[in-house]
Amino acid sequence: MDIIPAIDILDGRCVRLYQGDYKQSQIYSENPVEIAHRWADLGATCLHLVDLDGAKQGTPVNLTTIESIVKSVAIPVQVGGGLRSSPSIAQLLALGASTAIVGTIAVEAPTLVQELCQEFPGKIAVGIDARNGKVATRGWLKTSEILATDLAQQMVGFGATSIIYTDIHRDGTLVGPNCKALRELASHVEIPVIASGGVSSLTDLLGLLSLEALGVKGVIIGKALYTGNLNLAEALRAVGPGRWQDIPPNLESSALG
Repeated sequence: MDIIPAIDILDGRCVRLYQGDYKQSQIYSENPVEIAHRWADLGATCLHLVDLDGAKQGTPVNLTTIESIVKSVAIPVQVGGGLRSSPSIAQLLALGASTAIVGTIAVEAPTLVQELCQEFPGKIAVGIDARNGKVATRGWLKTSEILATDLAQQMVGFGATSIIYTDIHRDGTLVGPNCKALRELASHVEIPVIASGGVSSLTDLLGLLSLEALGVKGVIIGKALYTGNLNLAEALRAVGPGRWQDIPPNLESSALG
């Protein structure tokens, strides 16, 4: 299973939100590029970047930082946040991002997602962020009446490469992932599902590993890495495909602060 460190960017800093609340943000670094290097050096095989300013404003904001990260690490970087048009996605992919993650437009303009999947084949992932099974949009500030499973099935039909599922109630809480919701979602689609939200321990990761056969192929980890609750090198050893055997001993600790 892919272990994917998250780097959420707000006002140029690396932060974590609590349950998606912009008013409850914790700054972990003034330099997201250094954080990206750290996770890559520890063996991460992919990074997950979110432009939180972009998600809120509806257009990418932190492109300079994103470009610096993409060009300074030798692993794929998937990026989301404010990607609601073809030009914004084209710009992001031109910077070197491996995958563009769309979210809000999947609800508000689903046919646009279909067009984007045709225009950028194999490059469009859909982020489905849910509260109580219903999809939230616009940086989690608005909750729709659309069920996550229904939206996921529609996006599969359009050609999305993967579904990134975030349980907002668990994001940044360290209370464990919503395995029940992930199991249900994965059973409804035939493309990889990437879990996000609540992971706090190796026990959580092993629980997710049991869903791999159903299609849960990766997990995005944020706060647990930044607080030291979870060590990236240990996580890769336990369930990941990472290059853990090459990690220098002095980089074993993945806690920040």
